[in-house]
Amino acid sequence: MNKQEIIRRNIIADLSEGVMAIRYNGRIEIVNDAARKILGMQEAEERLEGRPFASFFFSDERNDAFTQTVLDTIYGREKSQESYVTYYTGDTEKHLRIVSSYLRDEEELIGIVLVISDISELTRMRDAIKAMEAIRALNQKLELRNRLLKETFGRYLSDDIVREILDTPDGMKMGGQRRRITIMMSDLRGFTMMCERMEAASVVTMLNHYFACMYEEIEKYGGTIIEFLGDGMFIIFGAPVEKENHAKDAVAAAIAMQNRMKEVNEWNASHGYEQLSMGIGINTDEVILGNIGSERRTKYGVMGSAVNLAGRIESYTTDGQILISEAVRAELGEDIRIRGELKVSPKGVKHEISLFDISGIGAPYHIRKDEHADKAAEPLKKPVKIKFAVLDGKHAGSFDHTCFITALSDDMVCISGGSVNVFDNILIDEAGGIYAKAVRAEDCTAELVFTGKPAGFRQWKEDLLNEK
Repeated sequence: MNKQEIIRRNIIADLSEGVMAIRYNGRIEIVNDAARKILGMQEAEERLEGRPFASFFFSDERNDAFTQTVLDTIYGREKSQESYVTYYTGDTEKHLRIVSSYLRDEEELIGIVLVISDISELTRMRDAIKAMEAIRALNQKLELRNRLLKETFGRYLSDDIVREILDTPDGMKMGGQRRRITIMMSDLRGFTMMCERMEAASVVTMLNHYFACMYEEIEKYGGTIIEFLGDGMFIIFGAPVEKENHAKDAVAAAIAMQNRMKEVNEWNASHGYEQLSMGIGINTDEVILGNIGSERRTKYGVMGSAVNLAGRIESYTTDGQILISEAVRAELGEDIRIRGELKVSPKGVKHEISLFDISGIGAPYHIRKDEHADKAAEPLKKPVKIKFAVLDGKHAGSFDHTCFITALSDDMVCISGGSVNVFDNILIDEAGGIYAKAVRAEDCTAELVFTGKPAGFRQWKEDLLNEK
């Protein structure tokens, strides 16, 4: 072996990449240690040079891609080739890059030279990058999907309920749990009669603006709207996200909602709509809550006598009032402003209970209800006899009761005579039917707050005040 050949073989031996030279007769001319290691030939005979290539590489069918690449290179003598193949050494899978060139003896082509690189780690990194890119793309799709779901469902469900459905593994399961929460019921006074005087599109526009303003205040204090009940709302505090001070949050939200009504009515006036007034009832107790319905149609529901009582409490309210139960009062502590206490006997309750008229709450809320001075009823020049019916629930009896109006304003009427009890809802047979609620009754006199006024109310009032 001449000096040049010795130098050439030493250089090849020191390369980190595998090098194998194969003559066209199929015998191995050169193989370095890197090639032995890559191809798993460390255990083969010490001397491979001069031995047939086929005796080492045709036995494992899993490496057919490698042997075919070598054969294609031997028989395709016109140009160099680059190939990427999978290669197995025992149970280990490798990814190889093979670049071929020619073995020359002066100008004569006598074989091929293969430069073999183990790119398994690079392949794994490439696959990992691709996987990361795929995961990133999937996450973006999931985020987009969740955002669309939240934006879509958020128009029909509260954000808290949507989050529970999407983020909780069992969020869609049917079933429920018992929890102590605070329930709020709100309702607009005289809205049904108002609807009869307005175009349908105007009613919806006005109502949507009202709900949007109320929702902002409810959300601010952690409330969850369970349902819109016509012009009313069914709201809970303390679920689905559990909160410690849910009763206080509910009262603070109620005060904020009543204060927001000034803005609502200013907007109504600017659009030519009528003025709205709202009553709110609040109760705290244990309820059953969870997904209710069928597998095809489900709603997040709240059940229990506490819900019914909240509705009853709301029915006792007049314009702008917030009434709370004894249970709520017990949760509030002493930092609370109470305008008055009422004794009532609601349906479904076996004993008389106290309701409290709330106008403010202290730390950490420090919020008070805007108190608008009630317009005093203007005395009539002489009493006027009217007929009225006492409402039983939603049903009106016959107009077989009579009384005398002694004073009147836009908001209230004073009467004498007649059989009226506190909290009675009555229908006055005048101006197309005027609805009112008794807020005081004693010594055959009573004060009634109007809860529904027909289109002819203003003219009726002016006629009575001007009657000689």
